[in-house]
Amino acid sequence: MDVTDPKAMRALAHPVRMALLELFEVAPTLTATQASEILGESPANCAFHLRTLAKYGFIEEVGGGRGRERPWRLTYRSLTIDSERLQDPQTRIAAEALGSAWLGRWLDRIRRTMGARSWAPEWEAAVTASNNVRFLTPGEATELIGELRRVLDRYRDRTNEPALRPKGARPVEVSIFTYPLADSDGASLTESQGESQDMS
Repeated sequence: MDVTDPKAMRALAHPVRMALLELFEVAPTLTATQASEILGESPANCAFHLRTLAKYGFIEEVGGGRGRERPWRLTYRSLTIDSERLQDPQTRIAAEALGSAWLGRWLDRIRRTMGARSWAPEWEAAVTASNNVRFLTPGEATELIGELRRVLDRYRDRTNEPALRPKGARPVEVSIFTYPLADSDGASLTESQGESQDMS
């Protein structure tokens, strides 16, 4: 789903709405009551924010249930907010603000989770923090992201179909950032200066 409406972007930027969308990544459906129990918000507040997300087309009612017990589900498989494609200055500002809000949320969770190291011992070998620098063209970088997405997509159906999850499966967050380094960060190193360092 490509989001280009600045009003929709502002709707997404609210922290409770961001938290609700993240819950849908691990639960195929949610009611306001269920969301309130997880987020520590009131059912009325969660119901309001769910209705706001539905107003802009991010979620929809599943059917069945009444009031705050109505189940909701996502209407998209992924969200894309591409500020570079937006010509209107106000829309671009909204997109950049929303992107910054999501990035801050992800980085805060990474710092908190990696710092606490509170997972069970059997997960120790699966947890990783890796930083890699490779020399790529824009086309190669795009191809790399496509390959990584295809690997992750092997497990996508487990989100909406809990029966597909094997015993012991837990929500695992995989964060991937790709961006060209600025010259001051070493992007202009020549081949004569050696290979980039792999910190994986």
